[in-house]
Amino acid sequence: MKRRLLNQWLLGMLTSVTLLVALPVQAADEAPDVLINRLTKDALDTIQADKAVQAGDVGRIIALMDEKVMPYLNFQRMTASAVGPGWRQATPEQRSRLEGEFKTLLVRTYAGAMSQAKNLSFQVKPLRSAPEDKEVIVRTVITGRGDPVQLDYRLEKTPGVGAGWKIFNLNVLGVWLVETYRSQFAQEVNAKGIDGLITVLTERNKPGNTKAGKG
Repeated sequence: MKRRLLNQWLLGMLTSVTLLVALPVQAADEAPDVLINRLTKDALDTIQADKAVQAGDVGRIIALMDEKVMPYLNFQRMTASAVGPGWRQATPEQRSRLEGEFKTLLVRTYAGAMSQAKNLSFQVKPLRSAPEDKEVIVRTVITGRGDPVQLDYRLEKTPGVGAGWKIFNLNVLGVWLVETYRSQFAQEVNAKGIDGLITVLTERNKPGNTKAGKG
């Protein structure tokens, strides 16, 4: 039972991370559920078509993230939430390093499982929101060989340059990504400070480190 739940969670996470590397530029007024529907389709198409992504090529996935993800992801908010209160005391240089290491950690954690995400289908559930809402949750269901996996996206509407809906958290089987890492990061910050957390992430992200995906 535990193995099945772990496989479901992994399937959801690798699909969501692949979604984040398949983001093309689109109109700022695109509805959040329409956005997620398009991006999920693009993500699954990317898995099927890109052999480097299927193979879990970390360099390739990071390059795709750098090229396509940032316009549709509030990664600074994700990183700040994961780091917790220590983020407010971090210098601009420390924040930049934390964002870079956190991105690499996410990619390395789930890249190796990309080859498993084949022959998947998905459904975006009806969106429950009001026109004036600034934050929404778009719920989807990913179907593969096992039981369906519920995968939710929390988005915020941003004004000004680059306006539109941006993803800032992911939920797989009731577990929010940011909260999962917050508990891990808090231990390091409390023990060793922000620089200590950066050091730990840098070590975990080194090529060949088999502990990259572990808490």
